[in-house]
Amino acid sequence: MAKPAPLADAAPPLDAALDELIGYAMRRAQLKLFQNLIGRLSAHDLRPAQFSALAIIDQNPGLMQADLARALAIEPPQVVPLLNKLEERALAVRVRCKPDKRSYGIFLSKPGETLLKELKQIAAQSDLDATAALDTQEREELLRLLKKVYQE
Repeated sequence: MAKPAPLADAAPPLDAALDELIGYAMRRAQLKLFQNLIGRLSAHDLRPAQFSALAIIDQNPGLMQADLARALAIEPPQVVPLLNKLEERALAVRVRCKPDKRSYGIFLSKPGETLLKELKQIAAQSDLDATAALDTQEREELLRLLKKVYQE
């Protein structure tokens, strides 16, 4: 009977050709983080984009749909179903602006504010759990470097 090959002779991972690409590594890390967060948010029937929208609305009460789309880095038409779901759940409301009757400001409802407090804790813990391989200093450095990449 043949002996199994030693680990040193094991084939490289199937994605080894991509190991040196930052974009690939970032995408893999993002998938890990999102899968962790998606699992936790599913108890509240929410997706990460909806959580992000709630947090942005909370920080910028009355912002317009186009501004929310820009903050989420999505196309404006994609904001409509996202906001519809938040309104259906009574977590956010669109209020017609007085100067321009065609525009709506977006606000969190009281239930939305209450839920967001809990969701922020869930997201923070999910982030910590998904990056448990990093110490505090490494997490801070990674966050600093990622911000440097997307803010330039």
